[in-house]
Amino acid sequence: MGIDPGSRATGYGIIDSDGRRSTHIASGTVRAAQGTFPQRLKTIFDGVRELVETFAPHEIAIEEVFVHKSASSALKLGQARGAALAATSTHALPVHEYTPTKIKRAITGQGHADKVQVQHMVRVLIGLPFAPGSDQADALAVALCHAHTFTAAKATASNPALAALATRRSTRTRRRR
Repeated sequence: MGIDPGSRATGYGIIDSDGRRSTHIASGTVRAAQGTFPQRLKTIFDGVRELVETFAPHEIAIEEVFVHKSASSALKLGQARGAALAATSTHALPVHEYTPTKIKRAITGQGHADKVQVQHMVRVLIGLPFAPGSDQADALAVALCHAHTFTAAKATASNPALAALATRRSTRTRRRR
């Protein structure tokens, strides 16, 4: 299950994936536009908790908070993210976090893709017959990023030759910096 946290709209995307092929299960947005900020956090918590109980995902992937122009906006986003994570914690699910740049790179091939590119690639990658909304597409992109990243990491870990190659590449990259 991928989550794109927001204080007014939290996107969710649930896929089934073997790392190569992904199937759309459900996606949408938990809307928390009404009420005080604490009431909106409760709406996010309750909505995500209900999704976890309904769909029983095996893992959670969530977008990391990035620095906003406004410290107040970043704090609100962090609190919304915390409400979503707290809702999943009652089920002791593994949580994986990804930066927006990593997610965009995994989905579109470039880390600074715009929302339209992400929406298009999500639609193509999981064969949606419709263009998903922005929050929905972002959450599905988080889920797809995790499916691709996690499968690649598992394949590398299970193959000593790939693990050695990855280690050599990682060492070379660190030296160049």
